[in-house]
This record gives sequence, structure tokens and C-alpha cells, in this order.
Amino acid sequence: MAKKQSVTPLHDRVIVKPAAAEEKTAGGIIIPDTAKEKPQRGTVVAAGPGKKDEPVTVKTGDAVLYGKYAGTEIQIDGQDLLIMRESDILAIV
Repeated sequence: MAKKQSVTPLHDRVIVKPAAAEEKTAGGIIIPDTAKEKPQRGTVVAAGPGKKDEPVTVKTGDAVLYGKYAGTEIQIDGQDLLIMRESDILAIV
């Protein structure tokens, strides 16, 4: 059973768990740790209620794409997560 999130984001903030970085290229070449790019895809772990007249459109479990430098890295219960505004999310996949 999934453990309840201990942190609830406020207003239009969203907590996202980033996807794992690619280990190999499509051609099978292994990418070293120093050359790996920061992932731009993740899963929504928690979402705030939204602003007064603007409810949040993403929900827990949605797969999303976000900007390369979006969000602030945080660590909760040993997991590396990102907290960002909903406007930093580019698309729901």
C-alpha cells in the first residue's frame, strides 16, 4: 500500500518525482555519469489546491514534462523530489 505523503504543497505548487536518467543511447552506447542530462519528465506525487480562481489541473499520478531548470530540488523521506509551480509544467503525457 502506498505511503501517504508527509508534505502538502500550498497554492499552485506541485511535487514531482523525476524519472531516472537515461543509462544508454538508442544505439546502445553507455552514458557516463558526468554526461547524463537532468531528466525533464516525472510523475506528480502531490499537488496543492490552486489559487483562488485557478484550480490546479494536474493530479497525483500524472506523468508530466517540465522545463530543464524548473523547480527546487528537495529530499523527503529519502526520495529526491522537485517542488515547482504548476506553470513550470509544460505538458501532461
